Amino acid sequence: MRRCAWPLLRLPARGGLVLRHGGAATTRLRPAAAASSSFSVNGDGSSRAPDTSLFVPVPLKHVGDGADEDVGAELTRPLDKGEVLKNLNKFYKRKEIQRLGAENGLDARLFHQAFVSFRKYIMESSSVSADLHIILNDICCGHVDDLFPFFLRHAKQIFPMLDCMDDLRKISDLRLPPNWYPDARAIQRKIIFHAGPTNSGKTYHAIQRFLSAKSGIYCGPLKLLAHEIFQKSNDANVPCDLVTGEERVYASEDARQAPHIACTIEMCSINTPYEVAVIDEIQMIRDPARGWAWTRALLGLCAEEIHVCGEAAAVDLVTELMFTTGEEVEVRNYERLTPLTVLDYALESLDNLRPGDCIVCFSKNDIYSVSRQIEARGLECAVIYGSLPPGTKLEQAKKFNDPNDPCKILVATDAIGMGLNLCIRRIIFNSIVKPTVNEKGEKEIDSITTSQALQIAGRAGRYGSSFKQGEVTTMHHEDLRQLKEILSDSVRPVKAAGLHPTPEQIEMFAYHLPDATLSNLIDIFVSLSQVDGLYFVCNIDDFKFIADMIQHIPLNLRSRYVFCTAPLNRKEPFVCTMLLKFARQFSRNEPLTFDWLCRHTKWPLDAPKNIKELVHLEAVHDVFDLYLWLSYRFMDMFPDAALVRDIQKKLDDIIQVGVCNITKLIRASQSAAVPGTAEVVSEDFPLSRTKRDTGVVSVHHGAKSTEALSIAVEAPGERRAKNLKAYQSATRQEDLKSHGRGSLANRLLREGLLTQEMLRQLESEWQDQHRNGRYGLGSKRDDHNSSKQMGRKKK
Repeated sequence: MRRCAWPLLRLPARGGLVLRHGGAATTRLRPAAAASSSFSVNGDGSSRAPDTSLFVPVPLKHVGDGADEDVGAELTRPLDKGEVLKNLNKFYKRKEIQRLGAENGLDARLFHQAFVSFRKYIMESSSVSADLHIILNDICCGHVDDLFPFFLRHAKQIFPMLDCMDDLRKISDLRLPPNWYPDARAIQRKIIFHAGPTNSGKTYHAIQRFLSAKSGIYCGPLKLLAHEIFQKSNDANVPCDLVTGEERVYASEDARQAPHIACTIEMCSINTPYEVAVIDEIQMIRDPARGWAWTRALLGLCAEEIHVCGEAAAVDLVTELMFTTGEEVEVRNYERLTPLTVLDYALESLDNLRPGDCIVCFSKNDIYSVSRQIEARGLECAVIYGSLPPGTKLEQAKKFNDPNDPCKILVATDAIGMGLNLCIRRIIFNSIVKPTVNEKGEKEIDSITTSQALQIAGRAGRYGSSFKQGEVTTMHHEDLRQLKEILSDSVRPVKAAGLHPTPEQIEMFAYHLPDATLSNLIDIFVSLSQVDGLYFVCNIDDFKFIADMIQHIPLNLRSRYVFCTAPLNRKEPFVCTMLLKFARQFSRNEPLTFDWLCRHTKWPLDAPKNIKELVHLEAVHDVFDLYLWLSYRFMDMFPDAALVRDIQKKLDDIIQVGVCNITKLIRASQSAAVPGTAEVVSEDFPLSRTKRDTGVVSVHHGAKSTEALSIAVEAPGERRAKNLKAYQSATRQEDLKSHGRGSLANRLLREGLLTQEMLRQLESEWQDQHRNGRYGLGSKRDDHNSSKQMGRKKK
């Protein structure tokens, strides 16, 4: 862990901070209110009690019949185990003993666990230490309190953290993050905040300063953004390297490091001095999973000028953070360069689409169904969603932007919110409900936030495109009013910045707790960590998921930590399996060669014939990404990065072919009823059906019914409740109309247990039987008559 004794520079207390706006007049901003955090010190400044449920006892071996004789028995007499058990139970019940335990860090839970282990150790061991043996014989006279030192010694053996709690608290003290970066504190940095909405030119101005500097670093949230700056810089004859988690591309042929670097934010160097640094999308400092990377860059970059770009909602937090480092913030505000209009009417039907329209969906199911319905109308559409490889996204964007290409419609997820330059005239929200993950790692379904809505809507009418103004609306009329409310709300201020345990901190924890698993170490760290109101500890569920998955594989702590920070979509079983194979092969010290990888991914692969195969190809692409990410950190064990990069490009081309033919794949999936493929809604379904069922229910797989969905959705406010009522009402009406095309039918179709032909046949039979009265009183009479006939035959 890199800490320093550098005194934290704090300015004198004052009512506000002096800020320069655009280098002109000064304004005073009062520091933002501190955000609350679940991991904080108590109000009186004392640290709160640790969560002892995370303390896993270390198993101790019982003393068996060994070569050593029982010295205690020779000195006194053999133990009467029945009498010993009575005295141990007396010891446990004494209030004075429980109080002594609490004073030594044993709360009720730990005290009970320690006692059970202590009792088991004594009762099941054939011999104990001589001093304990003598005490156990002596307490037959009633001095059970004399057992406490032996009990406490045993408790500290099974709970080693009790002996080093103060050290653990110091290691996990996260209250002064600025002190972790002594190189940055050694210089006086100039912080310039470019604040404005999407399409306001804020990043453009920061990049111009980046290009004019002698040296610089650009830190972006996506590989696509880093690649774009890499291209622009080199096109402007400013040598610039590209650094992502998977690779480093040098501007010069002789692989000399260029003075400028464009990188993903996690890869920025905090030890290299630069003249200018650009931190893009600063509002992501509040991201529950990745926020730590923005905090690290903001506090740790060694640059004379730090240009921060993002929403104005983050100005107060950045100002407050820089106040703790003694650095002033100059705020430059920008307005949107082209007008954006919220239309007074919804699209209602795909027949009303125009060139330049982009339909935004929040699930793959909606992407598949909407794109098929568009092409069924004789229109061509491009498709972009998050799990597509970057190359495929760029090709689809290029296809949509090309004025000579017949493709004039785009169907996309919120992946278009950043990283792609698109010529969009009108944004159409297919739904305004989106699944999210909160700070505790829990899944929620809620209306999109104002920040998300503005980020997506702002893609319409991009400055410099063929459309001089942007428009935004919804697919369904009932969503339009709510969208207007969302867009008219002010963006919630960013309250806190994310933090994450460093490898050094975890190593120090492991030194004190050598028998704990990595997942347990992280849990204890977070439990003991102390942060002030400006920070929060990022969600570590993905880290723990991998830690638990590879726990049985013998790896040193550093290597295990690196594997646990690997980018992994844990919803993809194939990718998880491959990571497990990587770790197992790595632990045997056997290099993961190109041939080994091809064998386990069954490369070469054919073009997809249905959606399931397309999804698998995307997973294989993720596996290649994972290999390249690990090769950047373990070059000797993952030696064939260049070969893997080549086949990844070929795989990207194959996926592009699949995406271009996505409606054919959907049709093939539906007709073949392939198990495990995504639900696809047929063309004759009303569009509201597509939205309601796939846009809301399919993204909440845990909801078995509308009732379960209501539990997940109802809590945070009237907007959510309003959505739920509309959804329940529409679902009831449509299910009554559809006679079996409800959730059960869809689930059976999705699982491959029912085909469309079988469904039509079942509907036809049901209608015939209903007309003939076979499901009513008539059926009872028929059953009664048939039973009488059977009775006569028996007689």
